Amino acid sequence: MIEPGKGTASNTLRTIGRVGGRAGAVPLTVGVEEEFLLVDARTFKVVPAAPLVLATAGGEPHELHAEGTRYQVEISSPIADSAATLREELGALRRSLAKAARMHGCRLLASPSPVVALDGPLHLTDDEPRQREQHRRFGALTDTLVGCGRHIHIGTLDVDTAVAVANRVRPWLPTLIALAANSPYWQGRDTGHASWRAMAWSAWPSAGLPPHFTSTAHYRRSVQTLLGSGAALDTKMVYWDLRPSGNWPTLEIRAPDMSPDLETAVLQAELARALVATALREIAGHHPAPEVRDDVLRLARWRAAHDGLEGFGLDPYTGAELPAADLAEALLDHIAPELAAAGDLDHAATTLTALLRDGSGAHRQRAAFARRGDLTDVLRHLADTTEAF
Repeated sequence: MIEPGKGTASNTLRTIGRVGGRAGAVPLTVGVEEEFLLVDARTFKVVPAAPLVLATAGGEPHELHAEGTRYQVEISSPIADSAATLREELGALRRSLAKAARMHGCRLLASPSPVVALDGPLHLTDDEPRQREQHRRFGALTDTLVGCGRHIHIGTLDVDTAVAVANRVRPWLPTLIALAANSPYWQGRDTGHASWRAMAWSAWPSAGLPPHFTSTAHYRRSVQTLLGSGAALDTKMVYWDLRPSGNWPTLEIRAPDMSPDLETAVLQAELARALVATALREIAGHHPAPEVRDDVLRLARWRAAHDGLEGFGLDPYTGAELPAADLAEALLDHIAPELAAAGDLDHAATTLTALLRDGSGAHRQRAAFARRGDLTDVLRHLADTTEAF
């Protein structure tokens, strides 16, 4: 059970001298994938310019690459063992893409949604036959491919460990969604949700909350069921909010929206790594995982996507309604020892305090729209924030 009003981010920050970490533990690494939209610098409508921008940006193919549509580009950070290194790497990759985009009359947009409606048919990535097959099989569901997320990889973990850790991280996924909520507008209208991407993406039959796995064999059976039922073309289409990576020895957290400001991006990575470290400590100490009802967690996920950080959420253990800010602070309290051990507590608490003060990305988008009632102002705000290095 999460205690309402237990403290504030500032109170947690003051505990930095009183919390400990895992003495002698091997530091967990972190890597981040970020997806961006490309928009015309004058009209702010999405444009299928990814091949041109990527060719101009150069760089290593494993760091700058295409996504599911030609409106999108993606960066994959090198593996980092500190938040400072991650911030530096993400900033450098964002700068490279933003510079290339401007050379082709575009702006880089860290937006989970296109905000305004697309003109014409969906431009899928030309060199990916898989995308064509996906469109043939899943039809209009592929419209959501234009949404952009952030995928956080925490390693190094073997599959057995990743599955066990996932069960303990899973209850906190709604809080991570609320903290990152940044997609209130979709196809030209306010959806009434703070993270419509979380809702739209969960329409895929292979997406949403992962099951609670009783074993690694159970996890593998669940994946095979997705493949055998036709719900996924391959293991890359296991779109759960949380999963052992199919390519790397990591646990991959996929739930958060993209956020334009770099500090919130780093915060999400810090929280993810500390959640994994906390789960590892509990497993090593043979602490039983608190039981979480699937129906309550599903409702908590929806409430987080609906209200974001400014409204209310549900305690994933009891279903009680609590302010979303209390849930965010409870998360910080829960993982404070591991944040401190990694040297991240100061930044995490300060960034969370700023989010609670200034509002989530969804709140700031709506504030930008309220000034003139023009969605172009929302897009300009997103582009300016994305490119503010």
